[in-house]
Amino acid sequence: MDTLQTIIIAIVEGLTEFLPVSSTGHMIIAQNLLGVESTTFVKAFTFIIQFGAILSVVCLYWKRFFQLNHTPAPEGAGFVKRLLHKYDFYWKLFIAFLPAAIFGLLFSDAIDAMLERVEVVAITLVLGGVFMLFCDKIFNKGSEDTPFTEKRALMVGLFQCISMIPGVSRSMATIVGGMAQRMTRKAAAEFSFFLAVPTMLGATVYKVYKLVKEGGMEIITDNLSTLIIGNAVAFIVALLAIKFFISFVTKYGFKAFGWYRIIVGVAILVLLLTGHSLEII
Repeated sequence: MDTLQTIIIAIVEGLTEFLPVSSTGHMIIAQNLLGVESTTFVKAFTFIIQFGAILSVVCLYWKRFFQLNHTPAPEGAGFVKRLLHKYDFYWKLFIAFLPAAIFGLLFSDAIDAMLERVEVVAITLVLGGVFMLFCDKIFNKGSEDTPFTEKRALMVGLFQCISMIPGVSRSMATIVGGMAQRMTRKAAAEFSFFLAVPTMLGATVYKVYKLVKEGGMEIITDNLSTLIIGNAVAFIVALLAIKFFISFVTKYGFKAFGWYRIIVGVAILVLLLTGHSLEII
């Protein structure tokens, strides 16, 4: 993978990771258009550059991400309740993260096997796109006054598990999960970004650990400059993509992303039906 291919793939990652369009589907198309072979390093590269995307969320929302709850704890609350009240944001983030962490560890091999099936990605892209054409009408009762409780955090976390089906999109699943809990589109999207940090970081660390355990440390050290470039590009592009997405979805909703998903999914199906052998990075 040369420098130009590195930059293009990192741009695709940064653009699509936080949008409800499935980064996996776009990686399939980008990889095959660029003629990039699906090597061990290329597979590791697409996970490791998620770190750059993660940093974009932390930098963009750092005031809210590093926050404590300084309001008075409920009267008569014990030590644990006072502690959870103070770290309320992180506690609810942990609750939302937990289902995917457990599900991912238990069914890692099954998820990887499903990921090899390109037709699954294409079909879920189309089906998810059709759903997004109508989700604004289905979940149109969001309110800024809706309290974000532990139960609602858990429900968003359960929705995130759906995104382990390739092509669903983690962003789409968690945003829809938030809207199903009566959150506004903006609030649901922002919590989806926050939840991406522990989720993507955990997935990245786990994949790197497996790579190193299987003797792949040399692959990382030999391609360190490529990884640095990839992370830097993913960081910058993801920063711009998040700003665009929040503004766009607040004004116009998800219909445009629905049509876009359908187009990408159909494009992959057409390539498969015309004899192209597509590989997932």
